[in-house]
Amino acid sequence: MKHMDRSYSPLDQLIAGADQALRTVFSPASRPQRETPGRELEETVHDPRDRRHVAGLMRVNHAGEVAAQGLYRGQAATARLEQVREAMDEAAREETDHLAWCEERLNQLGSRPSVLNPLWYSGSYLIGAGAGLIGDRWSLGFVAETEKQVARHLDEHMQRLPADDDRSRAILDQMRSDELRHRNTALEAGGARLPAPVRGLMTLVSLAMTRGAYWL
Repeated sequence: MKHMDRSYSPLDQLIAGADQALRTVFSPASRPQRETPGRELEETVHDPRDRRHVAGLMRVNHAGEVAAQGLYRGQAATARLEQVREAMDEAAREETDHLAWCEERLNQLGSRPSVLNPLWYSGSYLIGAGAGLIGDRWSLGFVAETEKQVARHLDEHMQRLPADDDRSRAILDQMRSDELRHRNTALEAGGARLPAPVRGLMTLVSLAMTRGAYWL
């Protein structure tokens, strides 16, 4: 008997989206598809002040991955072209590895994710959905610019890590490689370059999240 794909109603999609949001924000991260980079390396961060600092950086990166989940899910919900929707869903699945890696590192450091994660997810979902409604070219352009800014933040964080913290650095280096690949994929799919005021606003929002998540 030939398998028939189910057609999901708007209510089905709403329920699925709500379930995804709750699992992303309130549940432990799913098991990653790829092994955590640097897991085999020796732990070198023992000083309490260094551990708090590294945990703050990893909390920011974890919050960024929560926001990425919201962004991609929002864009997928409003994308007009099926291939764009599938690309957004695939990117969200790949970002779950980053989410799990950051959460694992936070646990190793005796710390926790940001208490503001519900805000990061919901805000990013609305932004992503809005970008999708404007059009797929702009939605893809938004992905490209977001990933460019994320890669820049990761570069800064790797410089701010203790010199011998190879565990955290291995995670951030792999994340940076993945983010740049997502950026290139979005551009190759036809992503438009965003206007300068929009890019500037995205930078300001990113800075607000970075500072908030470091402490909270």
